[in-house]
Amino acid sequence: MLHTTIKELAFPSLPYGYDALEPYIDAMTMEIHHTKHHKAYYDKFMTAVKGTENENFAFGELIQNISKFPAGVRNNGGGFLNHDLFWKIMKKNGGGQPEGDLAKAINDAFGSFEKFRELFNDAAANRFGSGWAWLILDSSKSLKVTSTPNQDSPWMDVSEVKGTPILALDVWEHAYYLKYQNRRPDYINAFWNVVNWEEVDRNWKSAL
Repeated sequence: MLHTTIKELAFPSLPYGYDALEPYIDAMTMEIHHTKHHKAYYDKFMTAVKGTENENFAFGELIQNISKFPAGVRNNGGGFLNHDLFWKIMKKNGGGQPEGDLAKAINDAFGSFEKFRELFNDAAANRFGSGWAWLILDSSKSLKVTSTPNQDSPWMDVSEVKGTPILALDVWEHAYYLKYQNRRPDYINAFWNVVNWEEVDRNWKSAL
């Protein structure tokens, strides 16, 4: 997607049914999240750039230079991109732990998978207001856990910690409130049951 010109971007379908992540993420939340929230980010972003010279940019070029663009482009472009990654790093019957080289890289970076998960949970739980938690590969090819506000991402030049995201968790209330209400930690713990580690591994290898 990052290499696609903006005018060629299309709104993606989910790679599974809305009920595929039950009971951890409910079908109604998934349908509303995808068809209302994600679609709105896409529509508003495309409206903002349609008919301008920006529509001929590669999407990734715009995202990586987002400080040059208005807030509406930043918020909606980020929302569109972040969700596209988020859907793909989850799957039916996911969970468990990574294997092979990725497992070793996580152990080397954080001491153990359990310590990584603890750091990631803290980043997600302690993100004030709305935002995202991330596992990224930074410019030195090191794995790091970070978080961003609103629809910002580590891809953006405005991010305090920059890098290539390989795992993401949406902690906006619309991602969990129907099922978990204000119990964000319960939602975070449930997320580990649907992680698609094969996709995370592909993201990591691509970033390397």
